[in-house]
Amino acid sequence: MSAFLIIAVLVLVAIAIWQMTKIFELSQIKVENSQIANDKDNNTNGYLLFGFLIFIYGITIFSFWKYSKVLLPEAASEHGAEYDSLMLWSFVIIFIVQTLTQFLLFYFGFKYRGEKGKKALFFADNDRLEFIWTIIPVIVLAGLILWGLYTWTNIMDVNDEDDPIVVELYAQQFNWTARYSGADNVLGDANVRMIDINRANVLGLDESDPNASDDIIVKELHLPVGRKVNFKMRSQDVLHSAYMPHFRAQMNCVPGMITEFSYTPIYTTEEMRQNPDIIDKEKRINAIRAERALNGEDNSDSWQFDYILLCNKICGKSHYNMQMKIIVETEEEYNKWIAEQKTFGVSMASAQ
Repeated sequence: MSAFLIIAVLVLVAIAIWQMTKIFELSQIKVENSQIANDKDNNTNGYLLFGFLIFIYGITIFSFWKYSKVLLPEAASEHGAEYDSLMLWSFVIIFIVQTLTQFLLFYFGFKYRGEKGKKALFFADNDRLEFIWTIIPVIVLAGLILWGLYTWTNIMDVNDEDDPIVVELYAQQFNWTARYSGADNVLGDANVRMIDINRANVLGLDESDPNASDDIIVKELHLPVGRKVNFKMRSQDVLHSAYMPHFRAQMNCVPGMITEFSYTPIYTTEEMRQNPDIIDKEKRINAIRAERALNGEDNSDSWQFDYILLCNKICGKSHYNMQMKIIVETEEEYNKWIAEQKTFGVSMASAQ
């Protein structure tokens, strides 16, 4: 009985292989014939090109209409308007170039589609056409680059004019620390090799430097509105990036060196909270949280707008949580807050 079953299985396998061979031969014939495109195939592909072109235009326009408001939040620094203007014009130029080049690409793909009896012509070169498609991009890109360099030079004009506040942003996995320059407006020398947690010297300040004694170390960044701020940035461990989206400010924090950025806040935190867009967002988020509360889901306190400092370089497993709250307030409120903070010298004396 076993032998009979084995023979039957072998016969069935042989029949299956024979049938598969015939199917393969038939499919090969069909594939070979399908490789020859006729006029109907070329016309269909040509119309599909135009359909895809319409899709590209449609999705581009829809994306600008739907999502442009989430590209960047409201600009709250003096240079923010110029930054946003440069980005807007870059988008406009890119959109125009995309519209023209994609239309020509798909149009010529349709116009010169294969037709029975039509032979392709080959042109080795066309000096006029090559001059046009070279000189126009050169002029446009040169204009954008010069405008960008001018804007960048203005943004990166870190100097001591206009009586700026000097603040250090110290990055480490996975938190930020701010150090104010104190009454003398000069930051004391610091080095990571001088860090001594047991003596409260968490930033490695040089205790022998007289400029360090009045420095103020805090975990919440306060800035006076309308006052220029010069930021000095350090990193203790890996590459971080100080990103403050509302102020259009971003600068890498590199271990072993000091980087700089400067800007002037123009809206206080309270003024931003009165912004209609911010209020609408707050209402939407609070409505979502209220609905979650009704459903018995986990619900935190009501959302309220705050400026924020983020790390914009993936620096480790808790990178997403590396944030610091920024409060922009009036000069009087800022002076009152700064007067309430302990200086480095006082903190070191109390730690001894």
